[in-house]
Order: sequence, then structure tokens, then C-alpha cells
Amino acid sequence: MELLRFATAGSVDDGKSTLIGRMLYDSKSIFEDQLLAVEKTSTERGDDYVNLALLTDGLRAEREQGITIDVAYRYFSTPKRSFIIADTPGHIQHTRNMITGASTADLIIILVDARSGILEQTKRHALLASILRIPHLVLCVNKMDLVDYSKTEFESIKSEFEEYASRLDIKDITAIPVSALTGDNVVSRSSNMNWYDGYPLLRYLEEVYIGSDRNLIDLRFPVQLVIRPVSDSQVRDYRGYAGQLVSGILEVGTDIMALPSGFKSKISKIEGPEGDLDSAVPYQSVTIRLEDDIDISRGDMLCRPNNKPNIGQDISATVCWMSETNLAIGRKYLIKHTTKILRAIPTKLHYRLNVNTSHRDLEATTLELNEIGRVDFRLSNPIFFDEYKKNRETGSFIVIDETTNATVAAGLITGAVTAN
Repeated sequence: MELLRFATAGSVDDGKSTLIGRMLYDSKSIFEDQLLAVEKTSTERGDDYVNLALLTDGLRAEREQGITIDVAYRYFSTPKRSFIIADTPGHIQHTRNMITGASTADLIIILVDARSGILEQTKRHALLASILRIPHLVLCVNKMDLVDYSKTEFESIKSEFEEYASRLDIKDITAIPVSALTGDNVVSRSSNMNWYDGYPLLRYLEEVYIGSDRNLIDLRFPVQLVIRPVSDSQVRDYRGYAGQLVSGILEVGTDIMALPSGFKSKISKIEGPEGDLDSAVPYQSVTIRLEDDIDISRGDMLCRPNNKPNIGQDISATVCWMSETNLAIGRKYLIKHTTKILRAIPTKLHYRLNVNTSHRDLEATTLELNEIGRVDFRLSNPIFFDEYKKNRETGSFIVIDETTNATVAAGLITGAVTAN
């Protein structure tokens, strides 16, 4: 069954958690004991209704404040598709959490309160969705019950958002009027908004086409583990290369090249968790065997001989800083890129991006918590990368503080460093 990963975003109190709770409840994707626990907590809080937002607000602090702080993940499925939901926080101080939750999404839902319209945080999350190159965006105009299900209010908000989004790099935008609290247009079509002729939200999520979003052209297989036999004499010549296929298609008989060595061979066998496979597609974890015994180790990359990634030690990237300790140009960090971990030094900060206005501060000298900017890095060894806009997996990395081992930033590669 096809899997759709989607994230929810928007300003505080726009109803993200309630929307997810309503979707899970109306699609019968929660257990009875979960519902009983939510009913009990709702009563203890003094709510005069079953607060479905509690299905995703799992942290004690979130339940006490009625807001989402961390990223809450939920899984459910319908007969047509499986889903992984990332419910991301709306507060500006939790921008790093929003980016973390949305970084792997195929689609993002941005909620807007129909009474308030487009807010600064709405634009901020749309800009972040554009930076992350999320292919599909759904604008959910929520709380339509509080504006008497007004078509005029909906069209006005939709028009204002589309005007702003026209300056961003978002391929597909769909607007849906909903009421998460009452369930209008969430799972079933609303009789209160007969003027809306599109799909309800869940039906849209089932039908949106994501097949073309995956990169099936550029074969990229970062080697995670080389599997060698321990003692069985019958398989003493076994050598398998395990990892996750991040893009392209693997087939038995495919010509491949191993980087950095440049040695070539053919795939003789593809092994999955349940046996041999004829082929593998992106995000499948497999073990492959080659016709030739060549030197390959963890961190190497398998690709097609005539379609290689970029290779280099100097990269430029859009960086979201996630640490309370500021970025220090010239300091040593670690970078994890696909299956490689190597030392890196940020050599230049080009600008800091104001996510509210899209203005570039060219005078900035550092990045603070939740800030975004473009940074050049010098790496201790070459990596095999693509630009993020071409390949989200080989075009992204995380930055690690080598002293504390804490993740301090996420990077989206824009290309190799060019000489001034």
C-alpha cells in the first residue's frame, strides 16, 4: 500500500491537533481505550466536549498549555493509502521542531483560522515549506463554523494566500474549507458548505498523486553495512552491501559504479527482508550482491556509471540552526551525510534569512536558535551529493557538535562552493 507522509503547520490555536484528532476519530483509526482516555482528560480539564486534540498532544506540558511543543507522529491507514502524520508546533520559538517534522513530508497542511485569516506565522510556514521543497501544500481554512460557513470569507483567505505563495517555489496548492471541531469536510463532505465542490480533506489525501515526486532517475545507494559471513563454510564467499535505496530503481543486471573507487560491476542479486527481489524502489532497505568482488565499505555510494552525483569537499547549504549555542564560523563540527560522518568547518555565512519578510541580512555574522541562513562548509573528505532541489536525501545533512554529540543544525545543499 502506498505511503503518504504529511505534516500539519500553522499558527497557534489554528486547530492542527484537533484536525488530526478528528481525522483519526472519523476514520475509525483510534482504539477504544485511547478514546476513553481522551474523554477522561477532557472532563478533568473542564471541557464540555471530547477534546480530540489530546490524541496528538502527548507531552504533559502540551496538555497543560493546550499547545503543541514537540512533533507528534501518528500512523493510520485507509483502504486506499497508509499515512504518517507529523503534527508540528506553531510557536515561532519551535521553528526547528516544525522543520524537523516537515523535512520528510510529501505534503504539508497549513491551517488558517477563518476568523483571523492569513497571519505572519502562516507565511513563515509557507516559506519554510518552500525552502524544504515539499511538493504539495493544502491550505485548510479551519473553524468555518465560526464564520457561518461563509464562501466569501473562504475565497478571500484563499486569494490572499495564493498571491503570497506565487512568490514561493511550491508546485501544487489546494485550498479546502473545514471545521475540525464539527468534522465538516474533514472525512466527509459538509452539507453546510454546498458551494464547495472539491474533495473533503481525507479524500484528497487519498487521491493526491505523489508517484512523480520521487526521484526514480538518479540511482543513489549509500552503503550502510558490508555483510560478510562469520563461520558458515557454504557461504564463505558471500559479500553483500546493505542500505536504503534513496532514489532511482535497482534491478538485477543493472550496471553500477562504486564511489569513490570508480570500480564498476553488475547487480547479481537483490535481497529483501522476505527473500530475493527482482527490483527495488526508493526507501526500500535491501542487501545487494555484485558480480565482481570489489572494494566497497560503509559510506561509499553506488550509482550508475553515466549518472554520478557531485563529488566535493566544499559545499554551500541553506542551514536551519537548532542549537542555543550560536553558529561559529571557523569552528570544527561533524556532519552526517547519508551514511558518512566526517569533520567540517563552516567557512562563510553569506546571509541570514528573515523568514517573516524573506529579506536577506548580508551583514549577519552568526546564526542563532531557529534562524536560517546560507553557509559554506569545508569538509575533511569528499562527499557524494546532489543539490537538495534535485534529491532530498543526498542533498541534506545534519551538523553535530563533536563535544556534546548534539544535533545543532540541518542543512540543505544548494551546490558546490564557487570561487569568488
